[in-house]
Amino acid sequence: MGQIIKGKPVADSISEDLTKKVEMLKTKGVAPKLTIVRVGVNPSDLAYERGALKRFASIGIATEVKELSLEITQGDFISELEKINKDDSVNGILIFRPLPKQLDEKVIKYIIAPEKDVDCLSPVNVAKVMENDATGFAPCTPSAVMEILKYYNVPMKGKKAVVVGRSMVVGKPVSMLFLNENATVTICHSKTQDIPTVCEDGDILVVGIGKAKMIDSSYVKCGAVVIDVGINVDENGNMCGDVDTEDCLDKVSMLTPVPEGVGSVTTSILAKHVVKACIQQNRI
Repeated sequence: MGQIIKGKPVADSISEDLTKKVEMLKTKGVAPKLTIVRVGVNPSDLAYERGALKRFASIGIATEVKELSLEITQGDFISELEKINKDDSVNGILIFRPLPKQLDEKVIKYIIAPEKDVDCLSPVNVAKVMENDATGFAPCTPSAVMEILKYYNVPMKGKKAVVVGRSMVVGKPVSMLFLNENATVTICHSKTQDIPTVCEDGDILVVGIGKAKMIDSSYVKCGAVVIDVGINVDENGNMCGDVDTEDCLDKVSMLTPVPEGVGSVTTSILAKHVVKACIQQNRI
């Protein structure tokens, strides 16, 4: 029977460390702050926002929410973003995505200040992930995957990591983070032939494809560590991941659940990035 590895202990450990750092910064007259930019009132955005605000309050990081009209024009959105870029009291910016159709993310990603871009929207930060430049900010979800593996002492150096999914949200960046840890990485996607056989070769299997319970025990190597990044709703209306947990549990060594797995770590990573941005901007 494999071990279910939950995200809460990881998140709490990160938050405990950040609380001390924030206290240190405040003794120097510096107060970290995040601005959340939200267009409209999407329920999933609101749920994440509530969790982030609660986590940040417990750590001592200031927050501000800019709620913009669902009908806002591209020009007005960019104007609002540029104001936040120039606001010296703001250290981090999080823009909820996807944006409405009238807003062109391909343009906006070049507007956000890279030094405040704490969830890797800017191509500058994407490049820094590729280059293993520690001054950049990787996306929060892939960073949460790595924090979980490190917290539970999962070795990555020289191990085979298989990533299912190639999105810029999870698949591509988490693959780069594995390379930075000296793992050997294989990326699977919709055109990959014989995915179960490829996945079964992985010492670590990360899944983020958005298909409920697609990954069963036939995809998993005996003793593998499986990280489930998927968030879906099953036929009974319950939240589930991309991995069939019950079917895989006897075969794996460790497995993250959904819910209470990777998702519960992301707000702590966001906080970590805001504190890091604050330290870098103030040259502390």
